[in-house]
Amino acid sequence: MKNLFPLLIFLFTVPLFSQNNTQNIRGKVVDELSKYPLIGATIQFVNTDDKKGAVTDVNGMYILSEVKPGRYTLSVSYLGYKSISIPNTVVTSGKEVILDINMEEDIASLKEVVVSATKNGNTVNELATISARTFSMEEVNRYAGGRSDPARLAANFAGVSAPDDSRNDIVIRGNSPIGVLWRIDGMNVTNPNHFSSVGTTGGAVSALNTNLLKTSDFFTSAFPSEYGNALSGVFDLGLRNGNNQKRETTLQMGVITGLEATTEGPFSKKNDASYLVGYRYSLAGLAQNVGIDIGTPSTPVYQDLSFKLNSGTTKAGTFSLFGILASSTISLDDGTTGSLYGNGNDTDFDSKIGIFGLKHVKQLNAKSYLSSLIGLNYTKNDLTMYDTNRETGLSQSSEEQNVRKTGYNFIVNYNSKISSKLFLKAGILDEVLGVSLFYRQRRNNTTEWTQIWNEDSYTNLGQAFAHLQYKATQKLTVNIGLHTQVFLLNNSTSIEPRAGLKYALNNKSNLNFGYGLHAQMQPINVYFLQTTNSENTTSYTNKALDFTKSHHLVLGYDLVPFSDWRLKAEVYYQSIYDVPVHAYSSNFSLLNTGATFKADTEANLVNEGTGENYGVELTIEKFFSKGFYGLFTSSIYSSKYTGSDGIERNTAFNGKYVFNILAGKEWKIGKEKRNTFTTDIKYTNAGGRYYTPVDLTASVASGREVLSEDVYSVNYANYYRLDVKIGYTLNSKSRKLAHSFALDLQNVTNHNNVFSQQYSSQRESISTTYQLGFFPNFVYKFQF
Repeated sequence: MKNLFPLLIFLFTVPLFSQNNTQNIRGKVVDELSKYPLIGATIQFVNTDDKKGAVTDVNGMYILSEVKPGRYTLSVSYLGYKSISIPNTVVTSGKEVILDINMEEDIASLKEVVVSATKNGNTVNELATISARTFSMEEVNRYAGGRSDPARLAANFAGVSAPDDSRNDIVIRGNSPIGVLWRIDGMNVTNPNHFSSVGTTGGAVSALNTNLLKTSDFFTSAFPSEYGNALSGVFDLGLRNGNNQKRETTLQMGVITGLEATTEGPFSKKNDASYLVGYRYSLAGLAQNVGIDIGTPSTPVYQDLSFKLNSGTTKAGTFSLFGILASSTISLDDGTTGSLYGNGNDTDFDSKIGIFGLKHVKQLNAKSYLSSLIGLNYTKNDLTMYDTNRETGLSQSSEEQNVRKTGYNFIVNYNSKISSKLFLKAGILDEVLGVSLFYRQRRNNTTEWTQIWNEDSYTNLGQAFAHLQYKATQKLTVNIGLHTQVFLLNNSTSIEPRAGLKYALNNKSNLNFGYGLHAQMQPINVYFLQTTNSENTTSYTNKALDFTKSHHLVLGYDLVPFSDWRLKAEVYYQSIYDVPVHAYSSNFSLLNTGATFKADTEANLVNEGTGENYGVELTIEKFFSKGFYGLFTSSIYSSKYTGSDGIERNTAFNGKYVFNILAGKEWKIGKEKRNTFTTDIKYTNAGGRYYTPVDLTASVASGREVLSEDVYSVNYANYYRLDVKIGYTLNSKSRKLAHSFALDLQNVTNHNNVFSQQYSSQRESISTTYQLGFFPNFVYKFQF
């Protein structure tokens, strides 16, 4: 922290003066499948007095110079390709806009086409058919209540529920959050969140710096065959390249994201190599000192460093090195039962994340390219918990948990545009998994420790896939693929067919269908759970567990009645099987994992459980145009599971419904209309999740919490929250710099949403913990 302030002072003193306040829009235009540059593509402004245009050079590069701050729509055309419209290109005086464009070849004719399309709603992954949504970092930072967190942005999409203010866990169509796969630049990564714990995919604060991310994809079902080891959804994120022509700096301060400095620029003027580095340090301590309730009496401290170094184009191809380093700590000293992150215990928690990847992309010819990657994923969690009797001061129970997980990734993908109709993508992924698990607990300080985990081991998860896309006609696109994986710890295997169809009813509407068999290994800690018999012999009763598998079926309808409006409806069914449950008659199922902060420690599991999710979703969206946007999403769904006792029950994630309403307005202000004032609003209403009530009589008798045998039989009150955000962007008249201010007022009605209920042994009663109350999040950004 001490080293940060000299850096900030240095960055503020960088010369900022310029002769004018305009900026550049530049980038590269390529074929969306082969990634080969398109020479002579035309880029023009539309619906504006500025009639600037540009044509791509021999490398597919273009530049629109001296562009005034504002929002622009670009039209891109090229002989033999579908013309596209790119709306909402935001230009500020403090930063160049780097906009790379993918174009789709028209299969009907090699003549210049009249068919046009909009990039609104299109995914980055060209093989996506259904249940997929692209999102930009402008959206992440624009929406009210988002906390600059991609996961919380995804909570606004149909099919997603996240009524939990303490963590950014994502529940997709009633599935556990552990069913989500995170990917960065093509590499499967560990949980990229601060305060993450073993076996989870969420955390209290995102470790992803949105100032370094680029437009990315989010999948909620039936995803393409290149994605594996996931049951519910995929975050396919990418880190952008730094500016390869000029140095740029972003300084930012936010209550959630903390103090931040990001710098980028070229390594040398002789080539197009670039660097991009960002560092953040939490402001939670400062917020607490000025009296802002952050949901806990203890101070969470976290920091992260993200970077991407790009070699530019060389004879050997393009190389990029990327990474994220993050750490977070918190001490809950004598926390109260009303604390959002505490339960009356003294708790020390520490987590660390290390993600590194070296990627190589080689253009083989005009039709194909090869990408390869080697990477490292590292996580470390240390937790110590004490349950102290406040009257005697004696420790009644304690837990010690030390977990390390290291993944070494080796990935090779081949992409070939065989013809204008046929595209092939195939690849292999091998991940060597190293785990060090230590976990023990005891009832009080006079009893012996019970060992839950004590394992240092390596294993391997191998995956391979092949995917074909065939454009049968101008209207019909077919995607078929096959994914396979093997887990060498117990030689579990899975062969997973995938299929998708997209049929254009006319130039405004499509019918879409998707099917996929998806499989996921269990959280790594589950396999190494220790049990000790009466003869003091240790065994691993979960080590033979197979993948959990799921059939996804989705039917969708897309309508674009106007260029800036979209209606999307989907109906889905998901059948889950081979779910780990107890070998004896029981109500337990691993489908409920992730409902609490703790990892599951159940032994003697077998793959004999099932689950079923189905529902209907509706999205009505007005894309940002004429200074206004709006989004309505709704989901009505059911999520059930069956344990080894054969009884069907609600899962812990069955909220039954959720809907969101978002809207925003932007005004251009000032004499030259170069500055903007924005307002945004978000309203969320979601059904309360089911939980297992406390058996108060049994708890009083035993002196500790005892849950009812009737699991997930009661649901919390419905969740609702209203967030309001206001913002102001000031574009300098004489310098290449911009200031942005935003005040995000979260839960402005201070509504008490229930977080949990637990038994208090001191009071011999049931206490209710509520989620975050009114919370103002302020963000200031300075770009130059």
